[in-house]
Amino acid sequence: MIEKIRMAELTSEEARQELTGDAVVLLPMGSLEDQGIHAPMGDYMAADLMAVEIARMARADGVACFVAPVIPFGGKDYFESSHGGISISHTTLAALLDDMFGCLNRHGIRKLMIINGHGGNVPAITEVALRWRQKAGLFVPSMYLWQVAYGQLPALIGAETAQKTSGHGGDPLTSVGLHFYPDLLRPDLRRPAPAGSEIKGMKISGFSSISYDGANIQVPIEALEATETGAYGCDPSLCSAETGAALVARLASIGAGLVRDHVARGLHD
Repeated sequence: MIEKIRMAELTSEEARQELTGDAVVLLPMGSLEDQGIHAPMGDYMAADLMAVEIARMARADGVACFVAPVIPFGGKDYFESSHGGISISHTTLAALLDDMFGCLNRHGIRKLMIINGHGGNVPAITEVALRWRQKAGLFVPSMYLWQVAYGQLPALIGAETAQKTSGHGGDPLTSVGLHFYPDLLRPDLRRPAPAGSEIKGMKISGFSSISYDGANIQVPIEALEATETGAYGCDPSLCSAETGAALVARLASIGAGLVRDHVARGLHD
């Protein structure tokens, strides 16, 4: 099997030889937004590196697995308030995914899996994946990395610790960043997320909600109104490279297993 994993590194002749109907292609995507004042804004970097880890592990199981160029801009949501952040409309993101699916499908590359690192991408992913299943029989799973990671953290670091570290600007992304690219983080800026934010006299209970009479009510707020540090509901100072390494290993195992056991066998209708 060729050593190159990233599609961008293949020559056109190598692409013709390697990107056959048996090949699995991973499509990484993320965002460019506030990840906490201590962390780099581009969480797409972690999604891209996770895709490579998954591909490497899948290759060890004999699967010809490649990684497509990462989509760095996330779908618009409450994080558009991030200074320097860049987001794109859901219509634009869906159109981009639609075009990627179309190009790959044209060349008979139909074993696809999305490696997603941003919640704001989920609506566009759902729309496009359903459309391509209906019109072409493609069945494309999407692994939302950080959603999966939240579920894995209690077993890796203990439920009590996970409760303290889990949240935007904390685990899983800060620990994963400390593992993948520690030189890009600013540990000196880490501090517990602020609490008690209010808007129009109501207590903010999340990036898009307020609390009223024991219920969470969705409201049109932006991330900066919930937290000035980008961190919410967690203590980033408790994150660690060790936790990041354990998370990366677990996420890679889950992703590669899904590729090996299902995607590589073909999931088409």
